[in-house]
Amino acid sequence: MMTTTTATTTATTTATMADGSGRQPGAPLSDRPTVYQPIAGKPASARGTRVPARVQIMGWLVLVMTAGLATVVLLVAEFEYRAIDRRVNSGLEQDVEEFRRVAQMGRDPATDQQLTDPYQLFERHLAGQYPDRAEVLLGVVAEGNGLNTVRQSDQGLDHVAFDDALLREIVNAPQATGTVQTEGGELRWLRVDVLPPSGSGQPRAWFVSGYVVDIAKADANDTVRTLLAISAVALVLAAGVSWVVAGQILAPVNTVRRAAAELTEQDLTHRIPVHGRDDIAALAEQFNAMLDRLESAFATRRQFLDDAGHELRTPITIIRGHLEVMGDDPAERAEVVRLCTDELDRMARIVDDLLLLAKAEQPDFLRPEWTSVPELTSDIDAKVRAIAPRSWILESLGEGEVWIDGQRVTQAVVQLAQNAVQHTQDGAVIRIGSAVHNGSVSFWVTDTGPGVSQEDAPRIFDRFVRGATGARDGSGAGLGLAIVKAIAEAHHGQARVVSQPGQGATFGIELPAGGARG
Repeated sequence: MMTTTTATTTATTTATMADGSGRQPGAPLSDRPTVYQPIAGKPASARGTRVPARVQIMGWLVLVMTAGLATVVLLVAEFEYRAIDRRVNSGLEQDVEEFRRVAQMGRDPATDQQLTDPYQLFERHLAGQYPDRAEVLLGVVAEGNGLNTVRQSDQGLDHVAFDDALLREIVNAPQATGTVQTEGGELRWLRVDVLPPSGSGQPRAWFVSGYVVDIAKADANDTVRTLLAISAVALVLAAGVSWVVAGQILAPVNTVRRAAAELTEQDLTHRIPVHGRDDIAALAEQFNAMLDRLESAFATRRQFLDDAGHELRTPITIIRGHLEVMGDDPAERAEVVRLCTDELDRMARIVDDLLLLAKAEQPDFLRPEWTSVPELTSDIDAKVRAIAPRSWILESLGEGEVWIDGQRVTQAVVQLAQNAVQHTQDGAVIRIGSAVHNGSVSFWVTDTGPGVSQEDAPRIFDRFVRGATGARDGSGAGLGLAIVKAIAEAHHGQARVVSQPGQGATFGIELPAGGARG
């Protein structure tokens, strides 16, 4: 009976893939630079070239997809090659284990005869084997100075020759496993030494199971190449889609940019159409709101300059005229000084009123807080009584607390009282009052003066508008009621007048109560 010695090892190979493109991560995707005008104090060359946002979006998406697809390809290749290594090693071990069992039995399974000839052993065993496409099974017998073989392999390996030099490299190797280079590529082999019975004089023999690894890995290589091709197509498609989508996403931003470029101090009327409810639509809304604020600010500035130029021109002319004709008489000089001082005081008042109207456009113009309507009305009544000797009557007190700026409301009502004083005589009846009703609070002043004509009523609260009747003393620049209107509108309310010519007038403001609480 023949005996065998076996040795098995498990070999592991790793596969790595390299990107041979030579492209650095994050390299610019567009070679066309964008030219900008130099910023004051800093040369254009010091700022570098800016990559357009559309190219950046596409570049980052392609970069992320490249990293993801490369990771997938590497993982698939690693799993495929490891699976092939396990299959090859498992196949080699299975082949030598089957041969070892047959050799240890030493009998032909079909005839039950003793097998003492290595050739018979190899032929009987290999006759029942069906090698894989990359597998070769060899029975090697040493006779004289040469090596003879009994071979079983797939037809695809017929071109792979095993000469004496190659066979001796395998059978003389100190280890029972290893690799050699053949015409078909790298061959991984596992060997079993077949020892003859003691004293039988039979030649020495070896059983060799081998796999041509390159052929075994051919399917895995095809899979990796297919994945690479698909990944390349996917990257091209992703680049195209991201370019189109980035253009659509950035289109509103470009619209904002073009609109901003078209804006001038003389023309702030451009607005951006708002579509949808996404972040871009919110950006357009905020940009339009900013334009509204800018337009209002510029309009306020222009209005202030126009008003100041219009109203200050007259007192300046009066002052200059008196100074130019002023003589040396002390009495005349004193009279000129008095007139100039009076005009300067009027100019100061006009400037103060204009500044107040300009400030009314600012967000910090009001400082609202919960205010008691009865207390505020009583305070206003006490203050207006000191303006002039009139018959002041507090005819109504509103109840509850409202969310308003008490100081600004006081300023508006006192202005209305001052307006009533200017249109009435000493001892005339002037009524003031307040009311809270249906979510709003009202303050009013009613006089017994000449009233307001129907022609003047629609524009009586505009700047520098004076009623046809005018003040008794001819004073005032026509800004008092404009200030009242500005305070009311700052509260999101309105100023009103109700009058019949010759029967007095009622001026008042109606403001939102801001959730009045009793």
